[in-house]
Amino acid sequence: MLAIHGGAGVERAGLMPGEEAAAREALAAALLAGHAQLEAGKPALEAVTAAIAVLEDAPHFNAARGAVFNHFGRNELDTSIMDGATSRVGAAAGVSRVKNPILLARTIMEKSRYVMMIGEGADTFAKDQGLELVEPSYFHTEKRWRALQKAIKAEADVQARNETLELPGKAYFGTVGAVALDAQGHLAAGTSTGGMNNKRYGRVGDSPIIGAGTWADDRCAVSSTGWGEYYIRVGAAHEICARVRLAGDSLAHASEDVINRRIPKLGGNGGVIALDAAGNVAFPINTEGMYRGWIGEDGVPHVAVYADEPLPKP
Repeated sequence: MLAIHGGAGVERAGLMPGEEAAAREALAAALLAGHAQLEAGKPALEAVTAAIAVLEDAPHFNAARGAVFNHFGRNELDTSIMDGATSRVGAAAGVSRVKNPILLARTIMEKSRYVMMIGEGADTFAKDQGLELVEPSYFHTEKRWRALQKAIKAEADVQARNETLELPGKAYFGTVGAVALDAQGHLAAGTSTGGMNNKRYGRVGDSPIIGAGTWADDRCAVSSTGWGEYYIRVGAAHEICARVRLAGDSLAHASEDVINRRIPKLGGNGGVIALDAAGNVAFPINTEGMYRGWIGEDGVPHVAVYADEPLPKP
């Protein structure tokens, strides 16, 4: 079983003609890429890596090629990965030259003594390890550039009126992620993002934070998408899995309670994808939409975009 997301916060009014269809195609391609690894008998970690790399290469999601810009017009990419079978993890934040940040997270996990690297040091490590680096212009998409200009103008207008800027919730959305269960019963999870539109001061959200944006153990795997500050405060990904592992809670109930009760109670929103060792999958969401999908043993990808859109159950 493999489940993926391309970010919560999707709005019908915000999609240009053709964008939705292209995003659905990219989701299906990511599911097929990950499933091919599982079908070949590879570990869940390989499926997660393959699926996320496809989503990072697509310009439709806020990760790698389609990442949002910070206030100064630069892309700062965050990512993490976790192997539930070994509790090994790798994470990176604020990188700007790595074509596929999820590969950097994987390399940090497998080729270094560390768990997390940031900024220029992480880019240097990626170069030393032979990962593909690109010019910053590779990550530029016109849609994300327009979104930055709109946010900067709104900020300036509010300051001119001496008012307090209220950031729209959608400024926090667009992350991609994957969770997988392999033939040996092992789980893995990974997440990748460009973070928040118009962010400053080296802001880092939940995506590279193990236990907040990503978690996997022997019973449960989770990848988060949403307003990262709240996912960090709740420890959302670990909280869901801890309830499943220690309290004997069902995956559906645990993920629903954290995403649709605890986080909104604090003022946040978003969604997660969650998968347990029995193959149960959950997609709780409290926004208008979340790019998401799953694929099982038959190799048929199932994708959905909006919260009210039926998604067949495994």
